[in-house]
Amino acid sequence: MKHGLQAFAFGVALSVTSQLLAAATPATTSAVLAQYADIAHATYEDSLQTAKVMQQAIDAFIARPSAESQRAAQKAWRDAREFYGQTEAFRFYGGPIDGENGPEPRINAWPMDESYVDAVPERPDAGLINDPRFVINRENVIAQNERGGEENIASGWHAIEFLLWGQDTNENGPGNRSYTDFVDGQAPNADRRRQYLKVITDLLIQDLTTVAKEWKSGRKFNYRAQFEKGGAESVRKIFVGLGSLSRGELAGERMEVALASQDQEDEHSCFSDNTHRDIVNDALGIENVWLARYKRADGTVIDGPSLRDLVARQDAAVAERTTQQIAKSVMLARAIQPPFDREIVGGRDAPGRQRVQATVDSLIQQSKDLVDAAAALGITKLTLGQP
Repeated sequence: MKHGLQAFAFGVALSVTSQLLAAATPATTSAVLAQYADIAHATYEDSLQTAKVMQQAIDAFIARPSAESQRAAQKAWRDAREFYGQTEAFRFYGGPIDGENGPEPRINAWPMDESYVDAVPERPDAGLINDPRFVINRENVIAQNERGGEENIASGWHAIEFLLWGQDTNENGPGNRSYTDFVDGQAPNADRRRQYLKVITDLLIQDLTTVAKEWKSGRKFNYRAQFEKGGAESVRKIFVGLGSLSRGELAGERMEVALASQDQEDEHSCFSDNTHRDIVNDALGIENVWLARYKRADGTVIDGPSLRDLVARQDAAVAERTTQQIAKSVMLARAIQPPFDREIVGGRDAPGRQRVQATVDSLIQQSKDLVDAAAALGITKLTLGQP
């Protein structure tokens, strides 16, 4: 996103003002929880608004399929992923995204069996799109998501990604689906493919809207209202989310598995080759929460009493060590080069594998530091997600 000099200056001024306000606000448990909730809502709002831009681009592509409108939809998908990735720091503790009946499996489930949704070269008649008995609508798509197996993904970011890019059979680039797959007379069931893409994009917007509302301030009965009253238990949940994303999900499921298999099917955004950005934004989301600082899509900065500040009051050394380790993880994640499916190939001495492994190692250490930071606050019962 492009900003002029005036917007940049405003963002800097706001950041400085925010830092001064943060310094004036004691890092009490209640203040830290309120700041966390502010950042959660802002991040989900940015994810929702950028997803709506993607929705408009996809609507334009569906209305007039062309190489140009397809590229615009693909770009909008990538742009929106920048913010959704940062929301994943608010997961893994039964919150509104992935608690009981939470929409996360419809939003970001992976890996995906592509043939569950659409044709693939070896199965030209496969998928819900090519099954005339399947009525394409919101309710039916929801019912089919993960039905019969976790890889039977029918909706969400990666189903949209697959329809926009197609399977990635290119070693040095993303999938290369032709826009003609969506043109009547040029591909079987093009009309159903357009309809399916429309339904799952709209469903994503609905689910993101629901989650964002749960973090909105000023409501008596949403998740945020309960969370802010949760005291030490809510702080424990924050640590569970950060530690589980650090170790079990990001370092483990999304990186170690791919390193072990060297298979592009095990990378997160395998159709678009956007996995390297997924990794960066997950790592950045953790840093956002730890520092209680978030740069919004419009360039403004939210900054206030942080988990780091709360820990530093009890053990400054642990707080600083954790801060440095989290920053190191972000730096190492940014060093991973695209496409990720080439970074994971080769022997242990391959430069790409070393870059990925260094990030994994840093994330593992970071999860241990987060456990120590929680202990400094008297929180010892942490159940972190493991790979």
